[in-house]
Amino acid sequence: MEQFLQQVASGLANGAIYACVALALVMIYVSTDHINFAQGEMAMFSTYISWQLMNWGMSFWVAFVLTVLISFAMGVLIERLILRPLHNAPVLSIIVVFIGLLAIFNSMAGAFWSYLIKEFPSPFPKSSFGIAGVIGPHQLGVVVVTLIVLGLLFVFFRYTPLGLAMRAAAQNPQMARLVGVRVDWMLALGWGLAASVGAVAGIMVAHIVYLEPNMMGGILLYAFASALVGGISNPAGAVAGGFIVGILENMVAYAGNQIEKATGVYIIGNGEKLTVALIIVIFVLTVKPAGLFGRVVVKRV
Repeated sequence: MEQFLQQVASGLANGAIYACVALALVMIYVSTDHINFAQGEMAMFSTYISWQLMNWGMSFWVAFVLTVLISFAMGVLIERLILRPLHNAPVLSIIVVFIGLLAIFNSMAGAFWSYLIKEFPSPFPKSSFGIAGVIGPHQLGVVVVTLIVLGLLFVFFRYTPLGLAMRAAAQNPQMARLVGVRVDWMLALGWGLAASVGAVAGIMVAHIVYLEPNMMGGILLYAFASALVGGISNPAGAVAGGFIVGILENMVAYAGNQIEKATGVYIIGNGEKLTVALIIVIFVLTVKPAGLFGRVVVKRV
């Protein structure tokens, strides 16, 4: 039972990271109908910025806040300077730009900070909190920080005028313009928020996976699977999907290990966890493309 609880707790911690990145993906998809393939690399680059600020003598949380603000500005600039001129460009052109951004951020991180693996500090004390034998202090801290961020975003989009304007601009740009909403700037602010949420995920997970330019590659795939499971057009569903995928991947690996112990037959283990995400993506796209909490959108052509 203790091992089972450990796997669930670990899945929740992983799921919190997937939920953040999935939410960032959905925020951009809802407003642009495009998947930002560079989301993981943007989060990785922001994590390097945080690491550099700490190397310059800043405390973890000061560097954390500054990095989130820098990431926000970076997201706004990318939308205004790179994507805004491509507003009416073909879909393939947008995809090429996203792939180009992925390569640029990866190369810049390698050029500035090298491709060597670096340790990233944890802000959470090692022994003062956590549930012994079930979840460690850093994993528990990741869940708490993620839930706080998601809660703040919920309040922002649900109760603030700016958040409501951003939702209106994403859901119905034409009507939003008619009531005076500056849709172009709302979309830019959405890119900034998505970059900030991705930065939080990168900073929280760097202590676990270590800091290097390719650290977010697998996490982006899990996040994409999470967004598909919850519903690529549903932010709340993407968050739920993140926790579902996090727990599911751990439980599948746990079940495989138990079968191997009982029968000696190796089926799946920790090394094949990424396969679970790929299977989830294929299954959801085949059986329920709209996701568990998404809705089917019918467009007249």
